Amino acid sequence: MNAVEIKNLSKNFGPKQAVCGLDMTVPMGTIYGFIGENGSGKSTTEKMICGLIPTSGGSIKLYGKDYTDESVRAKMGVLIEAPGCFSGLTVFDNMMLQAANLSIPNAEQEVIKVLKMVRMEGAAGNKYKNCSLGMKQRVGIAMALLGNPTLLVLDEPLNGLDADGMRIMREVFCDVIQDGTRSIIVSSHLLGELQKVATHYGIIRYGKMLVEMTADELDASCRTYVALKSAEMNRTKMLLGCKYSRVEEDEAGYIRVYDLTTPEEIVTYLYDNGICVTEIKTDKIGLEEYYIDLMKGGK
Repeated sequence: MNAVEIKNLSKNFGPKQAVCGLDMTVPMGTIYGFIGENGSGKSTTEKMICGLIPTSGGSIKLYGKDYTDESVRAKMGVLIEAPGCFSGLTVFDNMMLQAANLSIPNAEQEVIKVLKMVRMEGAAGNKYKNCSLGMKQRVGIAMALLGNPTLLVLDEPLNGLDADGMRIMREVFCDVIQDGTRSIIVSSHLLGELQKVATHYGIIRYGKMLVEMTADELDASCRTYVALKSAEMNRTKMLLGCKYSRVEEDEAGYIRVYDLTTPEEIVTYLYDNGICVTEIKTDKIGLEEYYIDLMKGGK
C-alpha cells in the first residue's frame, strides 16, 4: 500500500491553474523529496494533501482511503509555512497547547519525547519569540510529530537551520521512517541536503509532475564526467572543446568533460598537444545539477 496516491490533481485560483493533471505516488516508509521552482505548485499540492484547501479536480488517497476520511486525517503531521505558536509563551507551553488541540493523552510525556527527538528539550523554557529561526523550525517539526503520525508533510523544514541543525533533522527523518510504516513528504530548495536523506523524488514544474524516481534511479541517471586542471586552462578548454561535445568549467575552477571517455585518454590527448595536467578525477553530478539540467530541458 502507498502512503499517498494522487491522480490527475488540479487546482484553480480564478483563471490561474496552479496545479494541472498532477500524478504523484509516495510509497510507505519513504522520505519523498518534493522539488520545484518557486510557484511550481509544491505548496499548493501539499495544502491539498493536508485538506487545507479544496481540490478543483482529481483524487487524493492516503493509505488507500480518500484524503477527507477522518481516520487518515488523524494520522497526519503537518508543517507548512510556519508553526502556529504564541510568541509570548514558552516552547513547552506552545507544545502543550497543540497537544491539547489534538486531545493527546499523557500530553506532558509526549511533548517531552518529541522535543528530545528534535534536540530542543534544553530550550523548552525559552519564550518562542526569543528562539532563532532554526529553533522555530525545529519546534514546528516537533509539533508535527505530536501524536505519532504515520504521514508527515513538511514544507521547507530545513530553512534557517545551521549545519548542526540540518544534521539533526536528517537523523530525525531517518528515525521517523525506520519501522517502515511512516512516510515523509518534504519540500526543500536545499537539494544537497535533501539528497542525503530522500529515498524518492518528485520534480514538479508549472503544476505538472516532470519525473518521479527513487534515489537509486537518480543515481543511475546522473551523468559521470572527468574533471581536470592544468597549467594552461584557457588553451586546455579550447583543445578539449575541439575534441569533445560537452566541455564546461565549473564553479571550483575545474574543466569538466561529459563525454564517455577516460582520464587516461584525456591526459594523453593533452600531453600530445603540449599541456601537462596537474589534477584530474572522475565524478558524478548530484541532485542539484540533475535538477538544473532538467529545468533547462537537458538529459
